[in-house]
Amino acid sequence: MKFISTRGRAPSLSFADTVLTGLASDGGLYVPENLPKFSQQEIADMAGLDYRELAFRIMWPFVAEDLSEDEMRGIIERAYTSFRHAAVAPLVQTGHNEWVMELFQGPTLAFKDFALQFLGQLFDLLLKRRGEKVVVLGATSGDTGSAAIEGCRHCENIDIFIMHPHNRVSEVQRKQMTTVLSDNVFNIALEGNFDDCQNMVKASFADQSFLPDGRRLVAVNSINWARIMAQIVYYFHAALSLGGPHRAVNFSVPTGNFGDIFAGYLARGMGLPINQLVIATNANDILHRCISANDHSPQPLVHSLSPSMDIMVSSNFERLLFDLYDRNGPAVAELLADRSAPMKLDERVLAKARGLFSSERVGDERTVQVIREVFESTGYLLDPHTAIGMEAARRARKSSAEPMVCLATAHPAKFAEAVDKALPGTSVPLPHHMQDLLQREERLQVLPNDLSAVHDFISRALT
Repeated sequence: MKFISTRGRAPSLSFADTVLTGLASDGGLYVPENLPKFSQQEIADMAGLDYRELAFRIMWPFVAEDLSEDEMRGIIERAYTSFRHAAVAPLVQTGHNEWVMELFQGPTLAFKDFALQFLGQLFDLLLKRRGEKVVVLGATSGDTGSAAIEGCRHCENIDIFIMHPHNRVSEVQRKQMTTVLSDNVFNIALEGNFDDCQNMVKASFADQSFLPDGRRLVAVNSINWARIMAQIVYYFHAALSLGGPHRAVNFSVPTGNFGDIFAGYLARGMGLPINQLVIATNANDILHRCISANDHSPQPLVHSLSPSMDIMVSSNFERLLFDLYDRNGPAVAELLADRSAPMKLDERVLAKARGLFSSERVGDERTVQVIREVFESTGYLLDPHTAIGMEAARRARKSSAEPMVCLATAHPAKFAEAVDKALPGTSVPLPHHMQDLLQREERLQVLPNDLSAVHDFISRALT
């Protein structure tokens, strides 16, 4: 299988080269040239498979030309062995035909573990095969960083640098990153917001002259296709658990960078019956404004109780635009030539997007209320991101006869401030393996919002 750029000017690549390239040379993102499709009978035959075997079945068509079956099964086994629940992504019922899929059972308590534990193992295999040593550079709004570090910390052929916005992630999120003291792990607290961090990553990929000879960057952010691919699996997992493919199963996804919900869009394209995908946003609602009002104008970033969604430039939205514009790379490149300018979609394209997605915006005040209401009515404690997803699902839901699955993207213990506002005095203990997290020694570098300062730091660390 070949992978092509959303902007149409970069060479097509194999799966392995796509994983180790990240951002395309023309600034676009890689997508499969053709999306594999399963028949309804093939999907039905997957019912009852455990998560690992299901992951193999779903992802194998993408990787078959680059990995052996044994290699792929080994990567999957190692990736999910550290998950705390035997189901890997368990489902919990919270209402009539309403379910939460717990995607926080991995080692860093966030949905990013599904992709990044897999990606770390994949990197390790490919780099050893090629005898190459690389530099991972990533930006995080809170959860990607710790999951990436956990996935890569044991890789002998990787040095990893993660940027997070200084004082704009929760204490638990920060400590999960900065208390990993491995020699190949470097944390940068950037005096800016997440979009600044993300822009620096993209600029660094465009000009890698600051790196020592023989080193190059690879991506762990969701611009890396392998991350999106791994996330497709849990949509199939949930649907098969709730009666799919014999009935449609719908999903509500708290999202900022559009990667997680894009995986659901791909699952639908691969044959999974999904009638509704709900884009759930916080006050940083550029995706909701785009779908509901054709308003894709950047606005000042708001610091919220759901910091992992404090994003105004949703990188993976470009992958959807590529499909909406009939895979016309030059049209996408022209549309995104100036990301700081307002963008309006063609009416035909907008209608197509609305046929695929619903959207809602949920502010901090309502987020806190939902956490309280759901806990009081069910005894189930939501983190603020998942609360946004549940509220959006309840507002946008078109059919109560079809199961609605809300993706629980993080453990509530990571967001003590939001939980305390909803339920004053409530203590949410961290899982056993993190009981001493807040007392662990930290190591990080606070840097100004300046590309040359970041490049200087990375260059010095690698020499």
